[in-house]
Amino acid sequence: SPQRDFHILFVPRRSLLCEQWLKEQGVLGSFIHREQYSLDLIPFDGDLLSMESESAFKECYLESDQTSLYHAAKGLMTLQALYGTIPQIFGKGDCARHVANMMIRMKREFPGSQNSIFPVFDTLLLLDRNVDLLTPLATQLTYEGLIDEIYGIQNTYVKLPPEKFAPKKQGEGGKDLPTEPKKLQLNSAEELYAEIRDKNFNAVGSVLSKKAKIISAAFEERHHAKTVGEIKQFVSQLPHMQAARSSLANHTSIAELIKDITTSEDFFDNLTVEQEFMSGIDTDKVNNYIEDCIAQKHPLIKILRLVCLQSVCNSGLKQKVLDHYKREILQTYGYEHILTLNNLEKAGLLKPQTSGRNNYPTIRKTLRLWMDDVNEQNPNDISYVYSGYAPLSVRLAQLLARPGWRSIEEVLKMLPGPHFEERQQLPTGLQKKRQHGENRVTLVFFLGGVTYAEIAALRFLSQMEDGGTEYIIATTKLINGTTWIKSLMEKLEPAPF
Repeated sequence: SPQRDFHILFVPRRSLLCEQWLKEQGVLGSFIHREQYSLDLIPFDGDLLSMESESAFKECYLESDQTSLYHAAKGLMTLQALYGTIPQIFGKGDCARHVANMMIRMKREFPGSQNSIFPVFDTLLLLDRNVDLLTPLATQLTYEGLIDEIYGIQNTYVKLPPEKFAPKKQGEGGKDLPTEPKKLQLNSAEELYAEIRDKNFNAVGSVLSKKAKIISAAFEERHHAKTVGEIKQFVSQLPHMQAARSSLANHTSIAELIKDITTSEDFFDNLTVEQEFMSGIDTDKVNNYIEDCIAQKHPLIKILRLVCLQSVCNSGLKQKVLDHYKREILQTYGYEHILTLNNLEKAGLLKPQTSGRNNYPTIRKTLRLWMDDVNEQNPNDISYVYSGYAPLSVRLAQLLARPGWRSIEEVLKMLPGPHFEERQQLPTGLQKKRQHGENRVTLVFFLGGVTYAEIAALRFLSQMEDGGTEYIIATTKLINGTTWIKSLMEKLEPAPF
């Protein structure tokens, strides 16, 4: 009808291909306005921003497409426009170098972008995902990490099997169970979740039972309320108590669901093999457990995660071992997966050992990546998030804060890509005078994805008494080993005829 105006808004960017297609359909002229809404960084939580760009890792490392890096740089410029120029930029990896270069160029090209805002961030740390390929492949062992591993958290929402959440009615014997999955939002606005999300799963049970006692004691109070004032006070607290009770019920159900899986024999066997690889045991020969899993046709992604983990922990596999795995996988799961294996090789996840030297043990010892005496209940080191393995990426962030990267120059050279430091001039009068006991604020940007376990480890460092640094996390995408490997798999379309 003639009196209607049509507008089109591209998120996150306008594309010539779309416009061309609309032109071919003969409708491009009907759109009065064609705009783009550049949604670069989306706040997920008080300390977490994500671009939610699923294919960023694949684009950068397989297709040499740096569009996502340009948007990361733009997002960082927007952040600086809002929160002041970040005086120090550190980085490790080729993509990090690109992003830093683009930021410096953008700043030069728009001299008016110098703003007179007091800087909130002291340091920006740009980290390439391929500097630490190991961490996402391992199974995360924090509460939030396990929810993500098992059920997958999509934009802070998780869908769970409904049977655990059905209200139990007396004497009905569960006639009509709900069939729709239970959808829950997970973020730190919920007190209980904020408290347990970053704990090792083995430490969650005791917190939940403590909470249950506190809540039931609070409800008992009503019997002691005698005067009108006391009753009124109890009633005013009721909504908060009921919310706490339902939150506790939800998390108890989720913990039970997870426990069913983590206590299974298969989970234990898988974890044992992972931990053997990460601590450097038998990484150079064909692993029996992986062979058995292939023979029993376990999910392909599980196999790929383990084989890639072994390859990364051995700085590549001997040609004979690699060929054996490839042959077994292709014969069991089908020859179409040859393209996926090729992608994993290109991304550096599954590769032949070229130099004959395995650098991983040196990196592991120097950066203390494997801790034998890990305390899961009251942790004193970030390695609790994987029950023994300290994420390499987070260790780099920790060592940057103190004593600085100069102490680990040798190891940094072994990791892929350059490491660098840039300083951005602040307008006069905006240099920070640090108060005694005031924390530095570091923004850690993961290019290519970050796992919940790494986020938990950085939050742990923020909360340390003598840490002196608070961390804010930004990333191109929240990932786990499964979604990450999936993004690198070739999806073959059946022939159209």
